[in-house]
Amino acid sequence: MSLNHQLAMFSAESARPSAYDLAGLLIGPGQVVRMGGTARVSVVVEAAWRVHALAAEFTARGLETSWEAAAIEGHFGVRTAYTGMLAPLAEAWLRGAGKRPPAGFALDGARLRLWFAAAGSVDAEGDGAVLRLGANDEHCSAVALRAFTALACVAELGRGPALRISGRRRVARLRELIGERPSSAPLGAWPGDRTEPESVPEDEEAARPERAPRAPRRPGPEAPGQLAVAADWTPGSELTGP
Repeated sequence: MSLNHQLAMFSAESARPSAYDLAGLLIGPGQVVRMGGTARVSVVVEAAWRVHALAAEFTARGLETSWEAAAIEGHFGVRTAYTGMLAPLAEAWLRGAGKRPPAGFALDGARLRLWFAAAGSVDAEGDGAVLRLGANDEHCSAVALRAFTALACVAELGRGPALRISGRRRVARLRELIGERPSSAPLGAWPGDRTEPESVPEDEEAARPERAPRAPRRPGPEAPGQLAVAADWTPGSELTGP
């Protein structure tokens, strides 16, 4: 099977949105809480555009969303309402009060998209990306790395903990998996965005006016060390063009 075919199979647009896609938040910094036969998923994000992006993803899955300012300045808490749709997710992930990836955990484009919307970032030059896990989720790192590399993407474990993706080609593969930039995200916040200034098209460059060439000066007698001066020269007469 070709790499392009694999990427198409696992991309965010290849499957119908599902509540189970929120497992992408749980492998990242998200949390799940149970209440009776229901559960809710929550995550703290550090930018307003992420709130809007996640709200749109939750709505597409039939999940109600709410948010509030977090204890950390400039951060926001985003969460779903309690719902029975998320109860199986809580059952799979919770071990006592803590979360732990279930056996056989796998990633796909939809789960990756949610993870990146909550905790992903791109280097300013566009040649690297980072997917953050929860600050206390070192125990999820190996599972996250294994699930990520199963998508024909290469990453390394970094501090944070986090997955570090290096190289434009690998970042481009990540973009193919997670899909287009959310409308709420600023340019440069999503893999594959063009952040460098655009070059001037050749036709525009060619259309720029040029200075007219100066007329040749007439030869004349000159003293050693002096420049030749035209006999009919007047100040400013050599300036031509716009």
